[in-house]
Amino acid sequence: MKLSDKVYQALKWIALTLIPTLTWALNLLLPLWGVSDDTTKVVVTTIAVLGTVIGALIGVSTINYNKGQ
Repeated sequence: MKLSDKVYQALKWIALTLIPTLTWALNLLLPLWGVSDDTTKVVVTTIAVLGTVIGALIGVSTINYNKGQ
């Protein structure tokens, strides 16, 4: 699988900037908003897993791109 540069850059920004910032912020804010610890853990973990999947897609795309050069 090769991603276009535009998609690659967007996914890279999401994986390296958006996901970590979002998980950090929600981990702090959800308890302040009265959300239970269990629910907070589920939400934050789910977002972190999605970030890991996006990171894996980026890695596979990079490997395939480098093979083609």
